[in-house]
Amino acid sequence: MFRRILIANRGEIAIRIIRTCQEMDIETVAVYSKADADALNVKLANYSICIGGSRAEESYLNQEAIVSAAIAYKCDAIHPGYGFLSENADFAELCEKNGIKFIGPKPDVIRRFGDKSNARQTLKKAGVPVIPGSDGVVSDADEAAAVAEQIGYPVLVKASAGGGGRGMRRIDEPGKLRELFEEARSESVTAFGSSDMYIEKFIQNSKHIEFQILADNYGHFVHLGERDCSVQRMNQKMIEETPSRSVPEEIRKKMGRTAVLCAEAGGYTNAGTVEFLCNEDGSYYFMEMNARIQVEHGITEMVTGVDIVREQIRIASGLPLDMKQSDIEINGHAIECRINAEDPDSGFRPSPGEVRFIHIPGGKGVRVDTALYSGCSVSPYYDSLVAKVITRGKTRLEALRIMRRALEELIIDGIKTNISFMCLILYDTDFVRGRYDTGFIDGKLSTFLNWDMFYDGIGRMENERWIHLK
Repeated sequence: MFRRILIANRGEIAIRIIRTCQEMDIETVAVYSKADADALNVKLANYSICIGGSRAEESYLNQEAIVSAAIAYKCDAIHPGYGFLSENADFAELCEKNGIKFIGPKPDVIRRFGDKSNARQTLKKAGVPVIPGSDGVVSDADEAAAVAEQIGYPVLVKASAGGGGRGMRRIDEPGKLRELFEEARSESVTAFGSSDMYIEKFIQNSKHIEFQILADNYGHFVHLGERDCSVQRMNQKMIEETPSRSVPEEIRKKMGRTAVLCAEAGGYTNAGTVEFLCNEDGSYYFMEMNARIQVEHGITEMVTGVDIVREQIRIASGLPLDMKQSDIEINGHAIECRINAEDPDSGFRPSPGEVRFIHIPGGKGVRVDTALYSGCSVSPYYDSLVAKVITRGKTRLEALRIMRRALEELIIDGIKTNISFMCLILYDTDFVRGRYDTGFIDGKLSTFLNWDMFYDGIGRMENERWIHLK
């Protein structure tokens, strides 16, 4: 087992990894930028070192600085978390060249799944259903238009090296294709350093369902059930839950087997997530595989009891999985709300600044992953995610009621957040009944934002308005 791990990340995921390392009696090294000198993960790690300036490219994307820090502190391994360098094959290779274990898939596997168009082709050959679209990368807007004409509008143009909704545009008519194609390609070059694009049919009224995978180095694979990630805004997930209310048991088992097949076909190891789009008729299509831990991994942990970070570390250290598929049981229901430092009243504009006061909810069935504390600063340089509120109940309704109570109790004073916006979703009749898909937020956004019962001075709903909602 590793003696010391460097965490090449920041925020709540860095703290999440530190906590598991502490439980496994593994020392940790936190790297940080100048903007994060007072960050909570810096205070909690055994050791810490500044690796560069405030911008990500100067610090958290600085591969040489991170590996040099790991060598200086005699680290056995590097955990990349999610985002930043977590799916960068060159970084995983650099770690290996310097005798440091990368806690994640091997570089060639990251490349295989990181190129979304090639991954589609690989899995299509393995018999996995994929969304109709281009056979690999399209060279230009003219080729994209030809593919779109063949499969029919609306379509999605997507960055082959992309993820998280970046480098992606929906195109509803031929007249908009060239403009949106070039816009998406430009964004892909900026975000990923790649201009490779491909085209997919846009599946309307679909559900976004993903399966958590674990795979060791000895050919053992398991999945930990599905997560429903359909509540999204601009392809960014907002609320996730497990298990999905809309997936029948027969389809669930079939999708789970397909998810494992995807991992087997790609020679996958460590933790990963296979993402599907599902239709109301039970048909489903492979979308992509994320070769890292997911933001929403906590809800899976809540219903399975499996510490996914612990399993990542064990697999990377060479240990086999200590579980079989028959050992995995889903107990209860879990929901996650992503709390972002953003102002819904101003087009969800980011809201950096000082957190003057924070009160974190607790009680039965509540877990909050966050790096915030009273007096800390939310930086403008990074993603706006500041907390994940996760609740678990015996049933979906119980988990939902616990989440309502937890968000009522959560106070983050000093910055704008989406807490009240989340509250409105949790009381929406269609959401309560599980009648939602990937177009849910877009279809109801104007209704939510026009309600005059939104914020009070501290980011919570006023009591009489809350009663009205109930």
